[in-house]
Amino acid sequence: MARLTRPASGAFVTRFAPSPTGPLHLGHAYSAILAHDMARAAQGRFLLRMEDTDTERSKYTYEAQILDDLSWLGLTWDGPVHRQSDHIAEYTARLEPLAARGLLYPCSCTRSDIRAALAAPQEGTIHPHYPGTCRGRAMATRQPGDALRLDLAAALALAPDLSFTETGAAHAGQHRIDPADATRRIGDVVLSRKGEDIVAYFLASALDDADHGVTHVIRGEDLFDFTPVQVILQHLLGLPTPTYHHHRLIRDDQGKRLAKRDDARALSKYRAEGATPQDIRRMVSR
Repeated sequence: MARLTRPASGAFVTRFAPSPTGPLHLGHAYSAILAHDMARAAQGRFLLRMEDTDTERSKYTYEAQILDDLSWLGLTWDGPVHRQSDHIAEYTARLEPLAARGLLYPCSCTRSDIRAALAAPQEGTIHPHYPGTCRGRAMATRQPGDALRLDLAAALALAPDLSFTETGAAHAGQHRIDPADATRRIGDVVLSRKGEDIVAYFLASALDDADHGVTHVIRGEDLFDFTPVQVILQHLLGLPTPTYHHHRLIRDDQGKRLAKRDDARALSKYRAEGATPQDIRRMVSR
């Protein structure tokens, strides 16, 4: 894997990591601007990553539009754009130590359920708790199309006292991961699927953050509830845990978070109507 130069000790490093499955909207603009400005204020580094492991929905045209929108906003990033789709085999290979420790097992549950579990979570939703149908299966029984799940209870037995630091206003403080609560709410998460070259959002993200020396993860508060999954994986894989900052979400008039389907809020539409980058900054600040 081509790796970025690691930062000096004490440096502030963050990233913006959109999925190129649709145009950027105001919520993305807010997240990118916040991360960029925090990095520049700290004289740190701002990295850009394309989380394009969903190869069915990710499109180059969306990526090109994202890059153009970010440049139009006046944001600059340090180093090359990192594309996760170029490194899927490397992500899956790094699961081998977990398999050797008996922390993974193959799962042959439905394709739709597994694909849903691989995607980034959305606000207010944690994928339905897995009942453990395939738990206990030996790795030697894995077949093409089978997913790999993390035996969360076994993993937490090896990591009973984990925590992370949060600086976002809604959840600021030190958060201890309660094993019983994590087992009940999160369950045995899917990490990859054999034969389809896809890996879970939170696995690839955790590996990239460590490889690129990210010290501060700045993202929407809809991802706060999945932070324990990444912290657990960081511990199991011997990776550092960054500081997290989950910011408020930009919402529509009905209070719903903006989504890729909200084309009316797309930056390209505002640009076409004559908005300036300063207009966008004022809009998201409200």
